Amino acid sequence: MTDTTGRLIRRMFWRQRRDNALCATFWSLHQVCEALVPVAIGLVIDQAVGTGSTSAMAWSVLGIFALFTALTMGWRSGFWFLSRAVTEESHQLRMRVVRRVVGGQGVRTGRQSGELLSIATSDTQSAAELLELGTRGVSALVGLTVSTVVLLRIDWSLGLGLVVGVPILVLGLNALGPVVGRRTSAQQQAVGRAAATASDLLRGLRPLRGFGGVDEAVRRYRTASRTSLRAGVGTVKAGATFIGASTFTTGLLITVVAALAGWYALEGRITIGQLITIVGLATFLTDPVLNLADCVFRLATARASAARVAEVLAAPERVPSGTRTARPGPLTLDTVHAPGLDGVDFTVAPGELLGIVTAETGTADSVTELLAGARAPERGEVRLADTPMRDLDLGSLRRTVLVEPHGVDLFGTTLREVLQTGDDRDDEALRAAMASASVGDLLADHTGFDRELVDHGLNLSGGQRQRLALSRALLADRPVTVFRDPTTAIDAVTEHAIADGIRAHRSGDGRATVLVTTSAPLLDRCDRVVFLRAGCVAAVGRHRDLLADSSYAEVVLR
Repeated sequence: MTDTTGRLIRRMFWRQRRDNALCATFWSLHQVCEALVPVAIGLVIDQAVGTGSTSAMAWSVLGIFALFTALTMGWRSGFWFLSRAVTEESHQLRMRVVRRVVGGQGVRTGRQSGELLSIATSDTQSAAELLELGTRGVSALVGLTVSTVVLLRIDWSLGLGLVVGVPILVLGLNALGPVVGRRTSAQQQAVGRAAATASDLLRGLRPLRGFGGVDEAVRRYRTASRTSLRAGVGTVKAGATFIGASTFTTGLLITVVAALAGWYALEGRITIGQLITIVGLATFLTDPVLNLADCVFRLATARASAARVAEVLAAPERVPSGTRTARPGPLTLDTVHAPGLDGVDFTVAPGELLGIVTAETGTADSVTELLAGARAPERGEVRLADTPMRDLDLGSLRRTVLVEPHGVDLFGTTLREVLQTGDDRDDEALRAAMASASVGDLLADHTGFDRELVDHGLNLSGGQRQRLALSRALLADRPVTVFRDPTTAIDAVTEHAIADGIRAHRSGDGRATVLVTTSAPLLDRCDRVVFLRAGCVAAVGRHRDLLADSSYAEVVLR
């Protein structure tokens, strides 16, 4: 994990090297100018005020004005370049994580959906802020170097004190970094788990109410939330301890330097102007030292976020993507062995409506994932148009084969948005698809396709949501469409209408349709049914003919 995190950070800095270098340059200019302000004031006192020279005073005013102008513009310019770099990098990281999670290959990770959402949003932003820490660290070191050189020229003992004291201070603060990092990482994970629990609770609120499980779900969320709260409090305590230690030690160092300077002035070792310069530099030193301390503190947080982002980006793919373009044709399982499948053979021909029946959920899962290209068989081969699916580019495969899962996800705030499939469909096409899925009643009121939906369509019944998802899949109109249990939340009368609607909508133009289901009305409209039992093909035929098999009848008529 350390290697992948380090690689991610190095690539971030390399991609944003131009803006980062410009920011570091301008911020270093800002720090140099800030360090030179007390030097300039000291010189004005010694060379202009002390001598009473009018010309020297005029030049001093112009010099200080130029110094402050450069100081201000240096900070503003650096901030502009940094903002652009952090914004671009956080966007790139966010898009990489999203593509990795929702892309065709998928990733193998133990993270829940809420944690992945947290990583894709807050962690990518926090990781990109490492760019800021790098430039701030460089500019702070430049400011410290200039201050040290000036102090060495005024009095070697003061400069030497800073040369020795500042590194000891920074190293001591750095030792607290891992503590903050561990606390921050624990908090981020706890927040992700709480978000995942809340997401699951909201999505399952309707069935939870149905069987009285709301109280238990709330108890589990309360537990996860309290864990997140304790982790957050621990992080705040660690951060407060860190900031308090850095502020105290920095103040102590500056006090010692200022006290020594006052003593040296009393002894005549330095002039009044030099005393003012030293006191001004001692005050200025608060900025770069605290900058370094803040960088150490935020480094722990940002690195923990970068580690989580790197974990997702480095997670192994569920299925590798090939390079060949998918094209329509027969979809074949050839002696396939996978969890729940033991040497299964069948072919879905273009234009065919095929039913697949099994009583085992694991077997149905394997068949669905194999047809989607989301799982590679342990042995045997899955082919599309005589091309092994492992050789197909997953992007083109998704444009050829659509698998509509049993779990419904609706995206959008209106019916029109929910039905969007990336193709430009007119209202007549939308109505036709909704009619085929027997969900045209949602258009009955005056709002029509502008009917508002709450998050994931939670203001609809389970059957309405299922039928909307079915309409969306029909609108996508892929050469091969696979439905997994599309009518489990629908009454028997509507189920018969949907069975007729699917057959009518998918007929013609060589479009193949697979129904992985135990629904008798759907199976009755199929051209052919494959019955799987104990991981093998037990029977193939028409639904009404297979009813003579008691094992088949027990599965579809229960």
